[in-house]
Amino acid sequence: MAINPLNSLFGAFSRDLGIDLGTANTLVHVRGKGIVISEPSVVAIDKKSKEVKAVGAEAKAMVGKTPANIIAVRPLKDGVIADFDVVEKMITHFIK
Repeated sequence: MAINPLNSLFGAFSRDLGIDLGTANTLVHVRGKGIVISEPSVVAIDKKSKEVKAVGAEAKAMVGKTPANIIAVRPLKDGVIADFDVVEKMITHFIK
């Protein structure tokens, strides 16, 4: 098997991530560091502005305790993405 020198070059400048979108928890693994995030797959969103108010453990703590204009949702149902937009916001938050 031939070794491609570009893989070594580009690999030095990249950070390999693995994301496990679980129904209950989301895990983020970084090569060389292991699992860096293990948070509940929950997002709290303002109904009117669609702004994310909280993600993960903070959002899970809000379940059933939010004002009427904020909803805490689980965007994954039975192992399937139920709300792509919310999952996108959750992943963006975890990567940042």
